[in-house]
Amino acid sequence: MQRHFQMLAGYNNWANLRIYDACAGLSEDEYREDRGAFFGSAHRTLNHLLVADRIWLRRITGVGTAPIELNVVLFEKLADLREARIAEDQRFVELTASLTPQAFDRIVSYTPVTIPTPVTEPLAGMLAHVFNHQTHHRGQVHTILTSLGKPSVVLDMISFLRD
Repeated sequence: MQRHFQMLAGYNNWANLRIYDACAGLSEDEYREDRGAFFGSAHRTLNHLLVADRIWLRRITGVGTAPIELNVVLFEKLADLREARIAEDQRFVELTASLTPQAFDRIVSYTPVTIPTPVTEPLAGMLAHVFNHQTHHRGQVHTILTSLGKPSVVLDMISFLRD
């Protein structure tokens, strides 16, 4: 199971770099334009992903900052957001590399931001959710990019595995 989650952390890092590279080619207006995604713009969607990952990493590790709202904008500049994204992705790479087989069964208790009811989840399920959540919202940014007439970004996991 550890190798599987290490692969997902590596893929996550690879895909995020590709989507950030594509967003760097947008004008400031295109980057910030509300294109109807759940969080509106590429800017707000990428910020949301960082917010969510910080919340999950805080729950899992007990370390780091954890915003209390899912739509907060942590960074106004794409370059600053990218730097923070790279650091968080590295935390996931290090986390998945450090886990023992028994760690995936560890139960984590927390209170969700969206519903103030305490819950418990096994770590493996939490990590699966985190990486799936990243894929979901990266797909929204991909749609924003293509709706702006930009070239499609290859984000297929098989392409990552072939690299």
